[in-house]
Amino acid sequence: QVRVVESGGGLVQAGGSLRLSCAVSGRTFSSYAMGWFRQALGKEREFVAAISATGYTTYYADSVKGRFTSSRDNAKNTVTLQMNNLKPEDTAVYYCAVGRFAIATMTNTGAYDYWGQGTQVTVSS
Repeated sequence: QVRVVESGGGLVQAGGSLRLSCAVSGRTFSSYAMGWFRQALGKEREFVAAISATGYTTYYADSVKGRFTSSRDNAKNTVTLQMNNLKPEDTAVYYCAVGRFAIATMTNTGAYDYWGQGTQVTVSS
């Protein structure tokens, strides 16, 4: 059974930073890309970032490019999302997901097979 668990959300002021972590078990972690998505209240889930299976390639939504960075540790089966210069519009529940393939250019939810429960990120102005 595949298990995906996010952690690290919280409340932060605009301009601040947060680091999200995601731990995966039950799957060959190093064979699959990992993605980050978010869903604000009343909105659809949207792509945030993805990292290839090797970790060499990353891909970001335009809205977070230059502020968010994703990395992974295949030895520890974990992926992180470092979020800097946070803005109120970044407020959402953030989800980690295991991709269906190794490449990082998958931006749609259908390309991901397993999802975490989500972690709330709230940015105050």
